[in-house]
Amino acid sequence: MRAWLLSAIVALVGVVGAPEARSETLTDALIAAYKNSNLLDQNRAVLRAADEDVAVAVSSLRPVVSYALQGQWQRADITTPAGPAVSEGLSASLTLSAELTLLDFGRRKLGIEIARESVLATRQALIDVEQNVLLAAVRAYVDVRLAQDVVALRQSNLRLITQELRAAQDRFDVGEITRTDVSIAEARLAASRAALASAEGQLKVAREAYKAATGDYPHRLAALPKAPALPRTMEEAQAVARATHPLLKQAQHQVTIADLQVDLAKANRMPVVGAGVTLRTDDQDQQLQSYGLSLNQTLYAGGRLSALQRKALAGKDAARAGLQQVAVGIVQNVGVAWANLAVAAASIEASDLQIRAAQAAFDGVREEAAAGTRTTLDVLNAEQELLDARNARLQAEAQRYVAVYQVLATMGLLTVDHLNLGIPTYDPEAYYGAVEKAPSHSAQGKKLDRILEKIGK
Repeated sequence: MRAWLLSAIVALVGVVGAPEARSETLTDALIAAYKNSNLLDQNRAVLRAADEDVAVAVSSLRPVVSYALQGQWQRADITTPAGPAVSEGLSASLTLSAELTLLDFGRRKLGIEIARESVLATRQALIDVEQNVLLAAVRAYVDVRLAQDVVALRQSNLRLITQELRAAQDRFDVGEITRTDVSIAEARLAASRAALASAEGQLKVAREAYKAATGDYPHRLAALPKAPALPRTMEEAQAVARATHPLLKQAQHQVTIADLQVDLAKANRMPVVGAGVTLRTDDQDQQLQSYGLSLNQTLYAGGRLSALQRKALAGKDAARAGLQQVAVGIVQNVGVAWANLAVAAASIEASDLQIRAAQAAFDGVREEAAAGTRTTLDVLNAEQELLDARNARLQAEAQRYVAVYQVLATMGLLTVDHLNLGIPTYDPEAYYGAVEKAPSHSAQGKKLDRILEKIGK
C-alpha cells in the first residue's frame, strides 16, 4: 500500500513539475527559414564565385610562369663510308618560361574594378533573396494559423448545424414543421461537412508550405506577435525604399560596371607591352637563355573593336535606363503594398461591424424560430451569414499582418538584422577578404577551409 502511494505521489509530482511544451513562435520560424534555406545557400555560393572573379582579375597583374618537358625518339637512315646505317636515339628537353605584362593602358585594373563592382552587386542580390526567404516564412506561418482558425470555425459551424438538425427533427416529430425543413437542415449539414473537409485540406497544404519555407512541419504555433513598426506615411516608406532597397543598390553597381566596360573597350584598342624570359636545357647539357620585350597592338580586326566599343556604350545606356526602371518599380511596389495594408485594415473594421450585426440577426432569428414565426431555413441562412462574416474577419486579419511585412520587404528592411532575430548572419566579407589577393599557396588554402567551415559551408 505504501509503495503504491509513494509511486502515485512521484507520478503526481512529475506531472505537476513537467514543463509545458514550448510554443513555436514566428521568430523561431524566421530563424529556421534563414538557417535552412537552400535558396540562400545557392546564392551565397554564387557570391563566393563572384569573389573568385576578383582573384582571377588580380592574378593578371602577376607574371605567368610555365614549363614544357619534351621527349622524343628518332630513327634515321644514313650513309656512311662503310655503307648504309641506321641512327636512332632518345632526346629530351626542359623549357621554363615567364611572361609579364608591363603596360596595358589600364586593362587589368579595369578588370579588377569590374569584378569588385560585380561582387557588390551580387551581395545586394543576396540581401533581396534573404528578404524573399523571410517573407515566405511569414506567409507560411500566418497561413497555418489562419487555416487552423478556419478549421476550428468550420468545426463549430458543423456542431451548430447538427444541433439545428436535431431541433428540426424534434419539431417535425411533433408536427410543427414539414419534412422540407428537415431536408434543408440535412443539406446544410452535408455542405458544412464538405466545407470542413476543404478547410482541413487547406491546413495540410499550409503545413507543406511551412515545411518548404522553414525546413520542418509546424508544431504548436504561438499567437502572432505585434507587427513591426512602419513609417507614418506611404511617402516616408517610399523614401526609405529609394535609399535602402537592395535591388536599387544592385542596379547602381550595374551602372558602374557598364561605365567601366566602356573604359575597358577603349583600352582594348591600345597596345600591350610585355616582357618574357625563357630558359631551355636538353639531355646534352646544351642550355639556351632568352630575354625579350614585346609590343603588340591590333591595327585592324574587321571592325570588331569598334563594334565592341559601341556595344559597351549601348550597355551603358541600358544600365542607366534599367536603374531608372528599378526605381520606378520599387516606388510602385511600396505604394501597392501600402494600399493592400489599408484595404486589409478597412476589411477588418467592416468585418467587425458585420459580425456584430450578423450575431444580433442570428440570435433574433433563433428566438423567432422558437416562437414559430421563423423557419429552419431562416435560421440556417442567418447562421451562414455569421459564419461568412467571421471567416472574412480571419482572412482580413491574416492579410493585414502579412501586408506589414510586405511593406517592409518593399522598403528593403525585411532582413535578419533589421528584425533583430539575434542570430549570427552570413558574413560576405570573410570569404572575400581571404581570396581578394588571389592566394595560391597551401597556407591560404587552409585558411579558406577554416572560413568555409566557420560560415557553415
